Amino acid sequence: MIEAVLVDDELKAIQSLSWELTNFSDEINIGASFTDPKEALGYLEKNTPDCLFLDIEMPTMDGFQFIQKLTNKNFPVVITTAYNQYAIKALKNEAIDYLLKPIDTDDLKDTIVKIKKHNSKNFSVERLEKILLNFNANALHKKITINTDGKLLFLESDEILYAESDGNYSTVYLSDGQKIVLTKKLKEVNELLPEESFFRIHNSYIINLSKIKEFLKTDGYVVLKSNHKIPVSRQKKSDFLDML
Repeated sequence: MIEAVLVDDELKAIQSLSWELTNFSDEINIGASFTDPKEALGYLEKNTPDCLFLDIEMPTMDGFQFIQKLTNKNFPVVITTAYNQYAIKALKNEAIDYLLKPIDTDDLKDTIVKIKKHNSKNFSVERLEKILLNFNANALHKKITINTDGKLLFLESDEILYAESDGNYSTVYLSDGQKIVLTKKLKEVNELLPEESFFRIHNSYIINLSKIKEFLKTDGYVVLKSNHKIPVSRQKKSDFLDML
């Protein structure tokens, strides 16, 4: 069942669209409808429908302004309008489709197919991500989960050599020579790593303790098994020695 929300400043337009949708298919339910865009925004902050049908021409706030103000955008938006010139702009403003008033039954049929495909794809991705995360969380031997480039990486501690800070970014260096660039500060990366295996040895570095080959006390460096030379900050030196 597709739960739809309708937003249009004209009550007659809402009644007409509601009739079209509910008579078109028994798979569609009108969860809520609004003639006041501000009330609709408040509702959508707390609720996530399967689809939003949104009018463009509204006096207090047009449909494009409405989309920009949405804080929750986890649902497809269908623009409804009597003016064809809005079509291209509608699609550029994150709308999945647009319908011209009066709404044609065949056009509505195509739109419903798009909504189903969109929601089916998103549901599958979200569901798979939750399954993977739950599996890893409940596993006896937990892996380190890193979210990057639209995918989840599950790494063993032994695969990670060290992590390096680069301002608001961090780079994770792996034993096989790979580099993973993350849009996370080093502090956030540190929270992902098990504290019994990793240590923030410097403001700019986290190392895998099992990968240490040498500690050069005089120079204040550790040498990893990969021969990477990592500085030890003075503030961290005492805690580091305690860890060893």
